[in-house]
Amino acid sequence: MNRLQRILDKADELRMAVVLGYFYFGQDERLRDEPGVVRATDNATNWLLDRGYRNVLAEINNECNVGYDHAILRAERVHELIERVQKTTRAGRRLLTSTSYGGGAIPTANVVRVADFLLLHGNGVSDPARIAEMVRQTRHMPGYHGQPILFNEDDHFAFDKPENHFIAAVSEHASWGCFDYRMKGEGFDAGYQSVPVNWAISSERKRGFFELLSEITGANSSPPQPP
Repeated sequence: MNRLQRILDKADELRMAVVLGYFYFGQDERLRDEPGVVRATDNATNWLLDRGYRNVLAEINNECNVGYDHAILRAERVHELIERVQKTTRAGRRLLTSTSYGGGAIPTANVVRVADFLLLHGNGVSDPARIAEMVRQTRHMPGYHGQPILFNEDDHFAFDKPENHFIAAVSEHASWGCFDYRMKGEGFDAGYQSVPVNWAISSERKRGFFELLSEITGANSSPPQPP
């Protein structure tokens, strides 16, 4: 928790928002039972609220439709934990909360009705047109009420191509997160997702992402000159 606090404090200093995951498949079996999952959720939520973080959004679990031991962490019931976090407050403040789904999956209606934002994954999706379609399908789910949509995991790149997952998501007014891991045979300079991390823009993939990001946001544009 001390390490987590250092990360969140530094992110706040850098004006960065953090999507903080509570649970991960392959780890939830370390908790004995469902009451243990509920207590862990409460403990994490109270820890964050007690410290007054305003740059943190809660993700109950990564890919709720993939391989969880405890039923309350699966897609059919995870909305119960989302609502539990939302009902925990400090001085009228609460955490914005959601969960994510495996690559190519659309959020289920029970989550769409209650989540503050909606998390999609593009892993396993080969066609950028499908990324755009996923956003449209999510907006047509029962219970959708205008929440922001974010791809917070997508391991497709092709940043130099006229059609790619990044552009497809943004074209539908959804955010897109690059899942940049170190692939087989790559050295230390590649991959933001793999530790130890070289945080510099130190690979062609990293450069491609930031060049496209700069193009989309106009970060490299010259400011207009006064008349």
